[in-house]
Amino acid sequence: MTTEPKEPRPADVLTGLLDDLRAESAELDGLVAGLEPEAWARDTPAQGWTIAHQIAHLAWTDEWSGLSARDPEGFAAEAGRVFGELRSEGLDPVDEGAARGAAEDPAALLARWRAGREGLLAALAAVPGDVRLPWFGPPMKAPSMATARLMETWAHGQDVADALGAVREPTARLRHIAHLGVRTMGFAFSLHGLPAPQTPVRVELTAPKGELWSWGPADAADRVTGPALDFCLLVTQRRHRDDLALAATGATAAAWLPIAQVFAGAPGKGREAGSAG
Repeated sequence: MTTEPKEPRPADVLTGLLDDLRAESAELDGLVAGLEPEAWARDTPAQGWTIAHQIAHLAWTDEWSGLSARDPEGFAAEAGRVFGELRSEGLDPVDEGAARGAAEDPAALLARWRAGREGLLAALAAVPGDVRLPWFGPPMKAPSMATARLMETWAHGQDVADALGAVREPTARLRHIAHLGVRTMGFAFSLHGLPAPQTPVRVELTAPKGELWSWGPADAADRVTGPALDFCLLVTQRRHRDDLALAATGATAAAWLPIAQVFAGAPGKGREAGSAG
């Protein structure tokens, strides 16, 4: 007798995401833990941001995420106060958070990032499955917040790796980022003032171990194909479209790839062609 595989329970999904977030953070930690203090000032491909800025940004976002998970009302009040004060001074809260962290002693910054991400993991694990957490964008459930944190950790980790000339081995954790990239297709069009696409797009990506990851109707005429790593580099805007082995078939797919963006906020500037690694 055969039985259909059971869908994972929401609690199991969250546990798996948190395990992957922990692993992604640990991989980046391994890149920076042994750096000499002066190396933290090395420029990354993100204009104006050093390695210290990248880690400071992750620490800053993890701390805000942890506050949202532990104390939603406190998050709303504190975010309103802090962001209001900074904007009244003409400062961008995200850039200011990174700049203040980058000014810290590297050892202290590293310790703060470690403490913040562990606190976030514990806080998200305790969030009931049906609770939506406040954020700077739309509220989200704990699995979505964990996925967003994993995506950002991987993307900013890519900037650090590029600055150090390091090559990271792609892992199955990329599937979370690719899934987010597919889900945000309509969002990318709206950021550019374009109507949400009505044509379905089939996305077929080759995973790091060779299996196929797919989204969308199997018979869709519009298609995106290529390595999962390249798709993740594209949607996080860590590589230019021309530097990636991605193929687009159909008008909607072709229009999507140059503007693909998985992160919230204004349209990203992306990277120049030929600037890979």
